[in-house]
Amino acid sequence: QVQLVESGGGLAQAGGSLRLSCAASGRALIRYDMGWFRQAPGKDREFVAAISRGGINTVYADSVKGRFTISRDNAYTVYLQMNSLKPEDTAVYYCAADPSPYSSGSTLLKDYDYWGQGTQVTVSS
Repeated sequence: QVQLVESGGGLAQAGGSLRLSCAASGRALIRYDMGWFRQAPGKDREFVAAISRGGINTVYADSVKGRFTISRDNAYTVYLQMNSLKPEDTAVYYCAADPSPYSSGSTLLKDYDYWGQGTQVTVSS
């Protein structure tokens, strides 16, 4: 089983940038496809970005395409670089791990078995 801890959230102005990190313990992340999701107050949790276990395939929600970049640079960390932030990006951001060997960057919450506790991102206008 893998444990996930997000960091890097905080307050940013519109147009600014933040970089979120997701650190794993227990198992190396090379076993998993990884995803980032977010949940704004009063809304459902939604898909943001995903990366396959080999890092070859990436998928983005239309709302963040061209502004956010997901990456993984070693066996235990996944990142979400967020540029050109907008107030509507305000949410709690979660990283998640998908253990299925048949996935390649799923956008579906149900495919992710392991979740972090989340990190708050607030974008002011």
